[in-house]
Amino acid sequence: MADRKRAVRARISGTVQGVSYRLWTRGEAIRLGVTGWVRNEGDGSVTALVAGTDAAVDAMIDRLWQGPRGALVSAVDVEEVAHDQAPADFSIVA
Repeated sequence: MADRKRAVRARISGTVQGVSYRLWTRGEAIRLGVTGWVRNEGDGSVTALVAGTDAAVDAMIDRLWQGPRGALVSAVDVEEVAHDQAPADFSIVA
């Protein structure tokens, strides 16, 4: 039985800018085979849209809590969104 597809928008707070968090997130997304995007926010947080199978999205959420070396994640707030909002690949958006 194939895994159900889903998409989430995650807001990551803490020390997540200036530590290559977006580049790291893109690499992890590619490794897990999820699509979406990641961007810095004006308040110092990072937002990511992640889409894929249930298992891959759950794994990506777990990894968002870790972040790259130098990151200190204090919160990952996740909300479900329509799967059709996700692009075909994973990109870093300005």
